[in-house]
Amino acid sequence: MTEKEKMIAGAPYRADAPELVRERDFAKDLLFDLQKLRPSQVAKRVEGLKKLIGKYGHSFYFEFPFYCDYGYNIEIGDQFYANHNLIILDCAKVVIGHRAYIGPNVAIYTAGHPIHYERRNEGLEFALPIHIGDNVWIGGNVVINPGIRIGDNVVIGAGSIVTKDIPDNCVAVGNPCRVQREVNEADKKMYRPGYPANFNV
Repeated sequence: MTEKEKMIAGAPYRADAPELVRERDFAKDLLFDLQKLRPSQVAKRVEGLKKLIGKYGHSFYFEFPFYCDYGYNIEIGDQFYANHNLIILDCAKVVIGHRAYIGPNVAIYTAGHPIHYERRNEGLEFALPIHIGDNVWIGGNVVINPGIRIGDNVVIGAGSIVTKDIPDNCVAVGNPCRVQREVNEADKKMYRPGYPANFNV
């Protein structure tokens, strides 16, 4: 197996393999060019991202800056929105469903390193895929660790560190991130924190 094939398969691999270095350089160079575009040059930025992202649905928008390792391991659904400073280390697949909202300064990490220093010092890495379902809102400054699956209709509270899978239809928050409650019918009422729950905006 090549180092790239090992990476995709979740096996230990060396990230300094020439093929992987070239692919990371391509992604970094492209993103460097896109970062320099004016904010109003949305169409040009979208066209550039289409050369990078592995699979994308209808209507997606990334606030910049945005960073990733390869790009081709990222799959996003329809009506995707990412706020400023999203980091995706996509050494393995990162699959994000439809109507996902990603807050600022979110970090999605498929990449990991061996616990034992001797193996780590050999330059070995590993990567585990991340799956995020439909209708998910991820608050600002959230970290999602390798191998995590987040279900449909989930809200991850700001500042959370997600170390275990999160089921469908819930609000989860904390370090480590834990389910706090289910999403319910009362949540259909729009409200602002500090105001009564029936305060309509």
